[in-house]
Amino acid sequence: MDTESLVTVALGDVAVILIASRLLGALARRCGQPVVIGQIVAGIALGPTLLGRLPGDPTSRLFPSEVLPFLTVLSQIAIVIFMFVVGYEMDWRQLRQGGRAAATVALCAFLVPAALGVGSVGLFHGAFDAVQPGRADGRAFWLFMAVAVSVTALPVLAAIVRERGLAGTPEGTVATTAAALMDVVAWLVLAAALAGTGHATGRSWQLTLLLISLFVAALFLAVRPALGWWLRRSGAASANQLTIALGLALGSAWVTAELGLHPVFGGLLAGLTMPRTGGVPDADVLRPLEQTSDLLLPLFFVTTGLSFNLGALDGDAGLLLLLILAVAVLGKLGPAYAASRVSGLDTYRSATVAALVNTRGLTELIVLNVALDAGIIGPALFTVLVLVALVTTFMTGPLLSLTQRRQQRKTPRGTEKKAVPALTDGQP
Repeated sequence: MDTESLVTVALGDVAVILIASRLLGALARRCGQPVVIGQIVAGIALGPTLLGRLPGDPTSRLFPSEVLPFLTVLSQIAIVIFMFVVGYEMDWRQLRQGGRAAATVALCAFLVPAALGVGSVGLFHGAFDAVQPGRADGRAFWLFMAVAVSVTALPVLAAIVRERGLAGTPEGTVATTAAALMDVVAWLVLAAALAGTGHATGRSWQLTLLLISLFVAALFLAVRPALGWWLRRSGAASANQLTIALGLALGSAWVTAELGLHPVFGGLLAGLTMPRTGGVPDADVLRPLEQTSDLLLPLFFVTTGLSFNLGALDGDAGLLLLLILAVAVLGKLGPAYAASRVSGLDTYRSATVAALVNTRGLTELIVLNVALDAGIIGPALFTVLVLVALVTTFMTGPLLSLTQRRQQRKTPRGTEKKAVPALTDGQP
């Protein structure tokens, strides 16, 4: 296929992806689900699971192998920008506001499922080995499974909190802060899992961690102060700040990829490094990057969907799916609810926190793609874990509705909702 033909096919693919994702995203919202659910389903529908099973294999015709590298590059740029936005929006003041309640929830809702994930690999090693022979061993796989069942999708959770009117409530603040803490730990553990894998050719994992530590120190101790000084001194225009932000994100992604980590880590580090005005992200920088990320993210869902093949799963994969679902759901809901109750939240708010932190969504998909690219997992386990991400994210809306209905039945008619006290020193 010559260059002109590649460009033609790629343009058509991007058009199909954007339209399908927009339509199914809108449908998901009308059904009371996050938009990301519809976009993930659109990616899966365009892959071998649905479209590829039709006569003539339309998936192969629509996405020929020669075009996939170009779509993959665009999708990776989208994820790097998305991770920059996640880091740039990280509100450290909110982490302090959540206090001990959020820290307790984060500790329990991460460590318990992580321990269960690692324990399940040891106890049911045969089930994992049957799905991906020869890959269910080693430090990298054990650490990955700890992350895969314990991660929480902070961006999706934050969107649900806003849509449900939970922003500013004790349960909304605790869940959002706990998710931020858990995601920070999850990325650190995943970085340790990746060190010394296929992304770090010819380098020991100890040396890789040392180089990464030096790079992180350089970002926070040298690059961040220098950027802050330059932006204050020059009074840089918004366009210049946007250029700096994008250059920092892509440059940092390039460095982390060279050091043996996935580019997504560079995007997250760049977002944390970018100076803020008064601790608040610059809207003129944040808004266009959010819009760019939202526009390109459907490409990531489709490249994910092309690696997802539900028809290729067998009985062993089905049993493993049930096992991982039980570990992921029970390991999140129970500890998060118990930690919330111990922290002083009532039963309704504790159940709300538990339902929210069980959301995995886009963050889980990024983790899975990173592990797939690094060779830690194979296509079959990848498909199983994508299903786990879909089910746990889909559960959030119905669980929240159920807890709200139960609360309404307990509340006598005609009584007004009492004002919700603010969180002070970690107590609701």
